[in-house]
Amino acid sequence: YLLCASGDFVKVYSVNTEETLWLMGGHADLVTGIQLNPHNHMQLYSSSLDGTIKLWDFMDGIPIKTFTVGSKLLALYTPAGAEDSVFVVIPKKGERDTFQLVSVKLAKGAGQDLEVQELSVVLDGVGASVKHIAFGREGAYVVSVKDVNLQVYFFKRKLLNRFSLSTVKTKGGDNRFSCVVCHPTEDCIATGHADGKIRLWRNFHHKKEYTYSTLHWHHDIVMDLAFSMEGTRLLSGGVESVLVQWHNESSCQKDFLPRLGSPIEYISMSSDGALCCTLHTDNRITIINSNLRFSRSIQGLIKSRDVKTGLVVDPRTKALVLNGEPGHLQFYSFQSDQQLFSLDIVQRQYIHQAGLKQSDLVKVAFSAQGTWLATVEESEEVTDPELQLKLWFYSEETQSFQLNTRINTPHDNHITDMCFRDMDELGDDSLILVTTGRDCVFKVWVMVEDTDPEAQQSVSWSCDFVGSYHNYQATNCCFSEDGSLLAVSFEETVTVWDSLTWDLKCTFCHPPGNIRNICFGRLTCSKYLIGATDYGFLCCWNLLTCALEWSAHLNVVVLQPDPLSEHIAAVSWLSKESSLFVFKPNEPRPIYIQRNLCKEKILLAAFVPRDEPEMISSEKYLWLRKSQLFFLTDTHELMTLSTKSLEERLTPSSKQLAVEESLPVTPFSVLLGKHRRQQAQEDIDLGKPVVHNKQEQASPAVKELLHTPAHVLPSASFLCTIFINSLLLSKENKSAEEVADEVEMESEKAEDDSDEEDVTEMEQEDTSHMELLGETTCKLSKSQEKELRKIRKTDYSWIAAF
Repeated sequence: YLLCASGDFVKVYSVNTEETLWLMGGHADLVTGIQLNPHNHMQLYSSSLDGTIKLWDFMDGIPIKTFTVGSKLLALYTPAGAEDSVFVVIPKKGERDTFQLVSVKLAKGAGQDLEVQELSVVLDGVGASVKHIAFGREGAYVVSVKDVNLQVYFFKRKLLNRFSLSTVKTKGGDNRFSCVVCHPTEDCIATGHADGKIRLWRNFHHKKEYTYSTLHWHHDIVMDLAFSMEGTRLLSGGVESVLVQWHNESSCQKDFLPRLGSPIEYISMSSDGALCCTLHTDNRITIINSNLRFSRSIQGLIKSRDVKTGLVVDPRTKALVLNGEPGHLQFYSFQSDQQLFSLDIVQRQYIHQAGLKQSDLVKVAFSAQGTWLATVEESEEVTDPELQLKLWFYSEETQSFQLNTRINTPHDNHITDMCFRDMDELGDDSLILVTTGRDCVFKVWVMVEDTDPEAQQSVSWSCDFVGSYHNYQATNCCFSEDGSLLAVSFEETVTVWDSLTWDLKCTFCHPPGNIRNICFGRLTCSKYLIGATDYGFLCCWNLLTCALEWSAHLNVVVLQPDPLSEHIAAVSWLSKESSLFVFKPNEPRPIYIQRNLCKEKILLAAFVPRDEPEMISSEKYLWLRKSQLFFLTDTHELMTLSTKSLEERLTPSSKQLAVEESLPVTPFSVLLGKHRRQQAQEDIDLGKPVVHNKQEQASPAVKELLHTPAHVLPSASFLCTIFINSLLLSKENKSAEEVADEVEMESEKAEDDSDEEDVTEMEQEDTSHMELLGETTCKLSKSQEKELRKIRKTDYSWIAAF
């Protein structure tokens, strides 16, 4: 297993398959440290900024205990020598940017949630990073580094030794500490420095007789260090994307694993020494064998410097597509939280050097079925950019996109937007690409037969039409749902064009302010066009009347329609907080509002269609039944709205031991199930009424009670409220007509009493027949039952004469 802190969660990966086995949630803020329990290697400690330490059974993904410290926890350590104690880094009270290492005595108790009572300060003035503190062999001492100072505290002797390096930078040297690690079997400390040097400290029990030797290969800061289990090898990594292995603390004996893709942030060794893993700045984990050979890679969502392509959905894989490595498109699967693949668009070597003007990917668009991909790349020049428009075709044989057409300088200035005509792609004539640019024109690109005999493909793309409007800059474009209309915004004006003749049909505007976003309504709202201005107005125009339907004063920064419904999501930015409004164009009143969605500014959003419509119990989230909404913030965090309640979100971490239906059943359950089916059949044959349980699917609270092992089951007080609420039935609202029928039926109760037994018997008999046919019974209303009684009391014996 590979354990990794990821946001508010702790992930458990399988080393063999790279699959995410458990996603252990329960912390309310960022997880800052994870450490194995030194006394039970099947358990894991985790710390968080929410001020809690959690103990997990990571084999089953189950939380065991939660210890509340109360202060923000910035790092966590569990040395082997400490019993019932862990060490954490917390902010020092009353002082800003000052931290201290404290020992936490973990309370013992029967409950799941425990308060920490004992805290004792070990070191003051420590660094906030987990890499700035290390514990020596058997936990005999602790080492802390900060700036150019090194502290060593010996627990038994209660002795603190301080060592300092020169602050003077000579010959490019920089003595500031960047990381520290201790030898597992000897009294040796290895420290990394900002200038790329590694120092090995010995004899540090004495303040004056200490010694250190220096290893130097890295040309920049040493990001992390790690000793092998036996201590004969030292691993180091940095911005060079190279893992260096030092043998026997000698600068002459070293091995390299180069071209790891991005700078190395963290290095970790497995307990048996067979594997090590590196965590990289591009959100990737690389698993490496002990002989320094690449084994596996787990790639998450790459945090690009600037997501210029927007948040796009691949119709084929339903993956989110956006900027990845420089010049690449990343296809990210949110179901597995891993990258599916990366597509090299620019196809040039990117040079990591500041000041160079290099080409990068700026625009992406997919056709409706995902068979065509259009990309735009441009250089970083502001005045005269070098532009390229590329069209890619998805090959079923190679299962990848292949370059079909490259168009140099498609526009004379930056391309602002592009889109495909969203129609059936069976006919090539219907496939159209539109691009808009700051050169005050929009261009229409169509497929044509390639007449070049040496061409490898039968079709290519060329420009078919160029449109403009009063020499204004073209900023946005989109097609209507049926593809018959094209909307192009030119600064303050929205123009609507016929996509067959390219005639200008009508124009809309809502001054002041330029048009920031536009989109057409869908399905029953396809006659509406929505636009948002940079002066804070959201407008809805009726295409049939060519008039403004309604407008709202809202500073919309993101406007995203759901491809499978009439709903449109609008994200506003006001007073340093993002808010979400969901509406239908035919109604100016939003159907969903979520204010203060997050403190960060949301830059992009995308609806991802679900494979199957989700069963949503909450009425306010019905608009998310067919699609899931994702947001990307200015801090490059990907977020989504959850339709589940707090109870349902907390359940998965504690119900992982539930027996799946696909697993083989035990002999006892086979016998029990057979007995229950026989008993049910006997009840039907005897004419007994079949009672249908309204709660056919057990609630998460009941599942948690039944499937959680007894030794990790939460206290009864914790589960009682959830369990009692799960047993309550929702009150059914009766209409006025049904209430009137009930009053009338009560007045007729006396004359119906004589027939009640016969009616009940007939209903039971009918129910049993329906159950035997495998059909479901239909429940009659009160008025229908009343009519049925009158019909049953009517004497039809006179028909026998005929």
